[in-house]
Amino acid sequence: MEIERVIGHIEGVAPGDVFHRRLDVLRAKLHRTNQKGISWLADEDGSEVGDAIVLHGGYEDDEDHWAWVRYTGASPDKDKDEATGKLLRSQSWSYQDNAALKRSYERKYPIRVIRGFEGDSRYSLPDDYRYDGLYEITAIRTAISRSPAPDGAKIEICQFDLERLPGPLQEPISAEGHIVEMIEELDEFDEQQEGEKFPEARPTLVQRLVRDTAAVRRIKQLYEGECQLCGLRMERPDGRPYSEGAHIKPLGNPHNGPDVEPNILCLCPNCHVRLDIGAVVVADDWSIIVRAGMFGASVLPKLKTKGWHKVHPDYIRDHREWWEREVSPSKE
Repeated sequence: MEIERVIGHIEGVAPGDVFHRRLDVLRAKLHRTNQKGISWLADEDGSEVGDAIVLHGGYEDDEDHWAWVRYTGASPDKDKDEATGKLLRSQSWSYQDNAALKRSYERKYPIRVIRGFEGDSRYSLPDDYRYDGLYEITAIRTAISRSPAPDGAKIEICQFDLERLPGPLQEPISAEGHIVEMIEELDEFDEQQEGEKFPEARPTLVQRLVRDTAAVRRIKQLYEGECQLCGLRMERPDGRPYSEGAHIKPLGNPHNGPDVEPNILCLCPNCHVRLDIGAVVVADDWSIIVRAGMFGASVLPKLKTKGWHKVHPDYIRDHREWWEREVSPSKE
């Protein structure tokens, strides 16, 4: 059955899903071409509206901060240098791709964001494309590019600011959808009861289930349950490994870390807690620093990495510096 391209999420495709090449992105109907950055389709009135963009090392004026993106519009090939990809002349709002994306801003349509392997290394996979959910265009402007034209003239660009929609609006995969429904039903039940039978166990269980995202699952599968900090591999009675996906820069306020592979470690439960409370941090040379003891447990000399998993040093540094500030010698 052919998947229809629409505004918003594509049925059967969840945020975090990975595609090896642009052709796979095209086949999933996430984007209309396997080359251009901006995708569009015909709206109900027949006008063209943007539905997706690809972040894949485009223009020098682009910025990617995960939660928000500054994106440069498109130009016909004749307006770009073939060797460098830099612009030779100003962009136009009447150009088909830019006009379509501008129309989505005016109509408040969400935009699918796909990150490619040539994008910002803090968020991108090393050799794949990943669908990262829905963003809203919050502002558009005509800006001046950092680099001038070959004759020294200023180059005007069409610039778009996008912000990632809140978690509840990022359509969950089916299993997570059922979990959300269960949470809502349990909360309604709790309000009708004088007390809760198991006040501590339920929130912990729910948190683990909801946070086991597509990116976390890929990291856990890659390491086959082996902890990157201590090397421990836990197994269930049936022989399947058990591990947890730990975000180095935590999700949500005040950290607002991204749910991407360069920000995730595969850890045993003990090391997950140790990371979360700052009992262990990682140095710039990837050596593991123990800041608070745990008797009978040791860690590896250096953080273990495997295969395609590239932990980004920015997250390691943010985590270490956060805990150095939180627990300074004067506070201990």
